[in-house]
Amino acid sequence: MSTHSPGKALVLIGHGSARNPGTRKPICANVQRLKAMNLFDEVRCGLWKEDPHVSVTLDKISSQNVYVVPFFIADGYYTRKVIPEQMNLSGTLTRRNGQTIHYTRSVGGHPRFAHLLHRHAVDAGWRPGDALVVLGHGTERNPASGTNVYLQTERLRRELPGEDIRTMFIDQPPFVQTVWDTCSAQRILIVPLFIADGWHVTETIPEDLGLVNNRATRDERELLLTSAVGTDPGLTEVILEMVRECEEETERGQRSEVRG
Repeated sequence: MSTHSPGKALVLIGHGSARNPGTRKPICANVQRLKAMNLFDEVRCGLWKEDPHVSVTLDKISSQNVYVVPFFIADGYYTRKVIPEQMNLSGTLTRRNGQTIHYTRSVGGHPRFAHLLHRHAVDAGWRPGDALVVLGHGTERNPASGTNVYLQTERLRRELPGEDIRTMFIDQPPFVQTVWDTCSAQRILIVPLFIADGWHVTETIPEDLGLVNNRATRDERELLLTSAVGTDPGLTEVILEMVRECEEETERGQRSEVRG
């Protein structure tokens, strides 16, 4: 017999960091905003490197319908292997003990994320005619890790036709240190495609580029670094859109079963 109550829960799952507690700020901020909207009976988060740990997050959920959203920039090792194993999920849909658990893709992989990038850049001072650099982490050990960065850049180009939109990385070519030579615009704005303002955004990138207060000048040209796009309050709407899409897909599946 199910001990779960009728209702709907939203669970955000993030990486967290034992060395930099500030990395949890964006996920906690989204939890608080979503709670205030009163759209769900329960809103919680779970983390891999901090408490509350991802492995016990579902133990505290009493609602029958649960939507688990990975708070990551891209789908990879953590979203495809670690989280499902830790939460004992069987895929995008898990039913057990009277509870239905929906597991979505990462927030950073959603098509609407490109619009969020655009708005985040505008809020930070980007204007038409400026070069716009989407900065990812990347790794030469796994070139596929940059796939989502390129994908979001292409979506951004379609949203801003005619503008100079670039993709650059920290740990794989094209390296962000080449930004002055790669971009010819008078002003260059770099938007880190990161989930939080962690070590790279606050320390390594500014150091590598010689930024002071996230700004540098060279030959009367200007370079600006924004905060990580994952810190943007607009990410809450992306999360809600993902849940809506998941609900619609479930309804379509139920209608198909009825017709079948």
